[in-house]
Amino acid sequence: MASSSVANCKPAAAKPLTDLDFRSGARIEELNKLIQEFGKHELREYDDQRALEVHTAKDFIFSMLGLVQKLDNKLPIANEYLLLSGSVREGVVDLNPDYFGDYARGTDYDVDFTLLVPALKLHDRNQPVTLDMRHSAPCHSWFSLRLFSQEVIDKWKDCCSATEPSNGGPSYYFSPTKVADWFAQSIMVVITEIRKNPQRGMPRIEKVERNGTVTTVLLTVGSSRLLYDIIPVVSFKGWPAVAQNWLTENHFWDGKITEEEAISGFYLVPSCSPVGVPENEWRLAFSRSEVQLKKCISVPLIQAFQACKAVISRLLSRPKAISLYHLRTLMLWACDRLPSSYLFQEENAAHFILGLIDDLSHCLVNKSCPNYFLPQCNMFEHLSDETAMLLARKLSSVRADPSGHLETAIEHAKAANKLAQELRTRAAAAVALQSSQGDGMSMESKYKDNHLAKKIQQLVTENQGKSISVFLNPDDVTRPHFRIDDKFF
Repeated sequence: MASSSVANCKPAAAKPLTDLDFRSGARIEELNKLIQEFGKHELREYDDQRALEVHTAKDFIFSMLGLVQKLDNKLPIANEYLLLSGSVREGVVDLNPDYFGDYARGTDYDVDFTLLVPALKLHDRNQPVTLDMRHSAPCHSWFSLRLFSQEVIDKWKDCCSATEPSNGGPSYYFSPTKVADWFAQSIMVVITEIRKNPQRGMPRIEKVERNGTVTTVLLTVGSSRLLYDIIPVVSFKGWPAVAQNWLTENHFWDGKITEEEAISGFYLVPSCSPVGVPENEWRLAFSRSEVQLKKCISVPLIQAFQACKAVISRLLSRPKAISLYHLRTLMLWACDRLPSSYLFQEENAAHFILGLIDDLSHCLVNKSCPNYFLPQCNMFEHLSDETAMLLARKLSSVRADPSGHLETAIEHAKAANKLAQELRTRAAAAVALQSSQGDGMSMESKYKDNHLAKKIQQLVTENQGKSISVFLNPDDVTRPHFRIDDKFF
């Protein structure tokens, strides 16, 4: 009887394999799981201590730039910096990748930022602007100071290139290379002075290096290692006439943010086109708009983008012909092209990473990657046929085995996190050892230090999400002054 019942039991019908990637044979469900796992290892959540250390480093960088301003009063007294999460190597700004320098998370730093520092700030809507695009490739411009006051011209004359006299006088063009030279040298001077007179509680300055037109500063605060890429820029309010057509098109952010938020300003960054004059040519950058647009991008697409960056960054590092900013551009184009109902589906993350790889391969094969804000600017026009095909072949190997490359990216993320944790543990142990051995402080001062630390911890706990600064008078460290947002006590 039992054998008869067993014989009558038919195996369940196999589930149709409808979730396979045609090109690689990888299961979509498996790719989704790998993207999620990568996101967990790449997620950089801050505990209270790390948040305080990051804030301390930011305050140090801002104070250092204040000293740069005081050197020769070139920088605006009331300035507006744009702080971006991620370094230039992460593609947060459209710069040429030739001189980014070699730094790796885990090995060299734990947290990285890019800081745009206006050398000139043109935020008065009545102030005339002279972008001279007659000599430049699309998305690039020379910048003349001829409509500025003589005071401004005299202040920046040594950072300009002068052309032949016209209408009775020379025409001064603001030079990106000379501005970057002056900016890097000024930071070096200030850092040298700071190192001569270190203040208690100040971050340890590990490195200050010039990478093309970028100045990179690596700091250690407590057990946190931070990297800052600092870039001198020209800052504008409003929107350039050359990009007006972009406003007439339909975009994925329509109705989600206002047009005023989307076009609140733009920059000139010190980066030249392959056929331009490096001494005179700046590149238009829309970083302020990109910060706003990112708020409208779906979480699954952001997750796929982050995983895709990790997968392809090492493969595309040689030759240094394209940057991760190009991948960011393709993500923005995808947002315009695809319906939001599709982009906000979590189970589609695998399709997003495969689509980004396909898009980038297509752009390389055709040597065509339009700038999102200025489609008339082809960012791949400079690529040689040989370079484009070499990079396309490398991407083809990723596309043939996305699961394997994602697994490798996960292992790299794990290794970076493990190394960072080991270094953090060593740093904490060193601080504890120094404290136990004593450094000449009296028991009273140690008690006051502990009291200060507890007070800071209480402030951080009670004021989540607020900006907290601690100011110490080096001549009297017993009297700290705290600022929470705009309140002092």
